[in-house]
Amino acid sequence: MHESIFLAVLFPLVGFLLNALFSSMKFIKSGESGKEFFVGAFSTLMIVLPFVIAVGVFFELQSLPASEQKFVVNVYEWFKAGAMTVGVSYQLDSLSVLMMLVVTGVGSLIHLYSIGYMHGDEGFARFFSYLNLFIFAMLNLVLADNMALMFLGWEGVGLCSYFLIGFWYDRKFEGVGIETTTDAANKAFMLNRVGDFAMLGAMFLIFQKIGSLTFESILSQLSAFDQTHLFWMALLVFIGCTGKSAQIPLFTWLPDAMAGPTPVSALIHAATMVTSGIYLIARLSPLFMLAPDVMNLVAIIGAATAIIAASIAVVQNDIKKILAYSTVSQLGYMFLALGVGATTAAMFHLVTHAFFKACLFLGSGSVIHALHEEQDVRQMGGLQKVMPSTGTTFLIGAIALSGFPLTAGFFSKDELLAKTFASGNVALYAVGIVTAALTAFYSMRAYALTFLGDARWAHDKHPHESGATMTIPLWILAALSLIGGVIGLPAVIQEHNWIHGWLSRSQIVEKEMTMAHSTEWILLALSSAVAIGGLGFAYSIYTKKQTAAASQNGFYNLLLNKYYIDELYNALFVKPMRFVSEKILPTLDAALINGVLNGVGTSFISIARSLKIWQSGVAQNYALAIIAGLVAILSYLMLKQP
Repeated sequence: MHESIFLAVLFPLVGFLLNALFSSMKFIKSGESGKEFFVGAFSTLMIVLPFVIAVGVFFELQSLPASEQKFVVNVYEWFKAGAMTVGVSYQLDSLSVLMMLVVTGVGSLIHLYSIGYMHGDEGFARFFSYLNLFIFAMLNLVLADNMALMFLGWEGVGLCSYFLIGFWYDRKFEGVGIETTTDAANKAFMLNRVGDFAMLGAMFLIFQKIGSLTFESILSQLSAFDQTHLFWMALLVFIGCTGKSAQIPLFTWLPDAMAGPTPVSALIHAATMVTSGIYLIARLSPLFMLAPDVMNLVAIIGAATAIIAASIAVVQNDIKKILAYSTVSQLGYMFLALGVGATTAAMFHLVTHAFFKACLFLGSGSVIHALHEEQDVRQMGGLQKVMPSTGTTFLIGAIALSGFPLTAGFFSKDELLAKTFASGNVALYAVGIVTAALTAFYSMRAYALTFLGDARWAHDKHPHESGATMTIPLWILAALSLIGGVIGLPAVIQEHNWIHGWLSRSQIVEKEMTMAHSTEWILLALSSAVAIGGLGFAYSIYTKKQTAAASQNGFYNLLLNKYYIDELYNALFVKPMRFVSEKILPTLDAALINGVLNGVGTSFISIARSLKIWQSGVAQNYALAIIAGLVAILSYLMLKQP
């Protein structure tokens, strides 16, 4: 089965090319549901087939001894420059296959959902072409056996994110320094480029030292690097990951990425692309373990991002922005786990987070669809009765996000917090617990304001439950949000859980951390109490009448305005750059560049005009000039002779 892995990557590319053709041909006219279904079903099939291949490779690896559970499939030589040879080669091990299952599995469900969500949109085929292209790029990112091909996928998912955030390019979108969806797309693209430059720097450092960019060569030759090289390589990779995975200071693009269609938010900005940074650090975990200062920085940045984003989510009123800041916070959790050396715990939370956050985003999309693009939770309420499937699955996703006992989120969040405690970082553990309380609070707040209480939506909207193409993915994701935690049960329940055993067969490494069972039970109880307490507190507040509008004070406004970080960036970077580009550069261009170019032109014109008098058209003048020239030449030659 592993030999067919190139087909798994090829199928989404075929889907992109055909859908791009359909889009350019205006294949779908308004109201042509049959053609819409064909395009949507075909696009979904192009993702389901890679998922089937991923399942086949998974079972193939499972059947082999642990020492043999790795394949490298060489497709062709991409390019050769001097000593550098880069091939299109795919690495299949437990880590890459796990990521492939998440990308194609969740991606298939979101493609199916999008058939209903995008119904009637004039850019239907274009939308699916972008989704297919994204999966193609994402598969290259997670399957690549070298950093060059990985970086191609890395840039590819960023490009697709840009396309999809600005998909509705003619719509308005409010934000700091942002007026349209195109502005939001530009912001995401530019902030990600900051991280990408750092990633390129890391690649140059690595190649300069060992002459190769394959992960196998890098991890097997770490001894060739001195401590300074290790520090800078790890730091530059981490900076690159903070851009793609929306961590401080490069996190402000993700909430504004909600300008795109909701399935985009679920697939790219919650379940897959934003987890690229976590995947890459896990892949290079042997490198990071040799750079302890960078590891500490990863943990601190992760914890800070988690609590700051969670506190912002508590007061947001746009349902998608609540989930966007929640995503930033949960990604912070994963970086915290990576920083304390709990690599498997980070990957475990990555998997469960993909389930419940995709469920929540798709649920919010179902609500937005039913309320004709309304996104303000203060204008919702009472939807549980009219949208029971959406409401129930949203509730399941919310309690899984909060870490309610026995849900998938409970087991993954508890493990990363327990590993943080076991590492001796009690302060970071405390930050994690406070973040958990905030998470539970905003999860229930979002559900209560949207689905419970009195209806606050305009009665001419007549919301109703979404169709089967939208609700079936919701129920599947809700089920996974409930039972997905069985792959990583805690040691007090199951000493050797599946995900630890599975990932131990790859090259990832983590710190050895042990705890007494009694301590682990206490941490489980505390985590449960925090989740239940946060949910209950929010429920008691937001199920009362007239509580949709919170009392506003200085701290509330600070949170509502996101600590004014966007305003700070706008003042420090955006406005000065705009001033330079709009005011100073045009002046310099006119005075200096145009002055030099126009001066040269003017000089030649003057010379030409002065010579023009010799072009009289009178033959006698030309003969006189020839004779004068001959006399001058002969005189020169005669005078030159001794």
